Amino acid sequence: MSNDNIVIPYKPRPLWEKVLHPALDGYRFAVLVCHRRFGKTVGCVNQMIKEALLCDRPAPRLCYLAPFRNQAKLIAWEYLKHYTSVIPAVSVNESDLCIELPSKHAGWAGAKLYIVGADKPNNLRGAYWDYVILDEYAQIKKELWSEIIRPALADRGGKAVFIGTPRGQNQFYDMYKGAENKADWFAYRCTVDESGVLSADELESMKADMTDMAIRQELYCDFTASASDVVITLDEVEKARSRELTDADVAGSRYVLGVDVARFGDDATVITARRGLHCEPQRVYRGLDTMAVADRVIEAMRQYNPVAVFIDVGAMGAGVVDRLHQLNYHVTEVSFSGTAMDSTRYANRRAEMYFKSKEWLNLGGALPYDSDDLRTELSTVEYHFTATGKIQLEAKEKLKERIGKSPDFADSFVLTFAMPVYTPPTRAMEYDEEEAYDPWKEYK
Repeated sequence: MSNDNIVIPYKPRPLWEKVLHPALDGYRFAVLVCHRRFGKTVGCVNQMIKEALLCDRPAPRLCYLAPFRNQAKLIAWEYLKHYTSVIPAVSVNESDLCIELPSKHAGWAGAKLYIVGADKPNNLRGAYWDYVILDEYAQIKKELWSEIIRPALADRGGKAVFIGTPRGQNQFYDMYKGAENKADWFAYRCTVDESGVLSADELESMKADMTDMAIRQELYCDFTASASDVVITLDEVEKARSRELTDADVAGSRYVLGVDVARFGDDATVITARRGLHCEPQRVYRGLDTMAVADRVIEAMRQYNPVAVFIDVGAMGAGVVDRLHQLNYHVTEVSFSGTAMDSTRYANRRAEMYFKSKEWLNLGGALPYDSDDLRTELSTVEYHFTATGKIQLEAKEKLKERIGKSPDFADSFVLTFAMPVYTPPTRAMEYDEEEAYDPWKEYK
């Protein structure tokens, strides 16, 4: 790789030399799905350096972006410094994690190559970008691309590359599948058998220390692999998304609403309406105060006439409940950390709701097909057993760190299972007063 007399000390692997670097030269956008130890970071960092050296626009701006700044620094900063060290008059800024190359245009700054984290997205607003690498996009909020990065590429026709290894069917999967059908996008997927990067002995040694799920994801780039300790598997969610119910399937059932109220600026308020085995498309709101959220809940109540409304009282939820009670609307507050009804089995109400929703899915529940966020969040939550043998879910903070966002869509859905509800008999229902009451009948 050279520009004038500059030779970067990088020897690409065969696939990079023959396939990937030529493709990244020719396509504006690319999605690379590659196994662990493929060399994604080294290859993309060197592609970014090449783009910077060849860019003729004044003051180019390029960046490598990972979910967290410290993570980005650990993964890519030393590579970036090493491969640019041969460039004369290069400037290294350790505090800003920025390398500036000599300018090609008098009066303008040279190309600047940044290492940045997606954990502070507002720091990326307002800038233009000529080239962006988004690493581990599955753990980055997808709004970062659509609302910040993509507009910042528009003015100067900038390029972007998404790289990562599968972690279920999430926004990285959606980006890859979308790239397959777009003319100006390059979609590439490479398994460990196809790359030949790892020796047979090393590969077998790695497999011996990995779970079957990890092998499928990390080595064979399988988007359908699901962790053995998730509450709800990806297969269960996909089956529910493909089901089509008739009116007869939900006859006699009344709506139940679940409301997860946004906690912080980037979180969403989500309202879920479920009627028996059918879940309606979710309503999503952002940037609303408690009064406005209460208004949206009232709108949903008037439309669905629910038999019960369950609202998470964490953070802003308590204010919404208070406002609705003030207006004489009957709603039920739910604390995710509260005591489970079956306290001998579940550590708290949150674990119980998630497992009740799993039962509902296996009984034939149908989710809206156009529900990518719900799909991702439901199939990601993991669980473990406490010292006393009770089921407990992973902490929400840990989950948010793994997937890059709060599980607002999933929490809203599982809230519809907060407690048993009684569906009053109607003329359309056959009701036997002598029949023993089953509190979970409405879920079945």
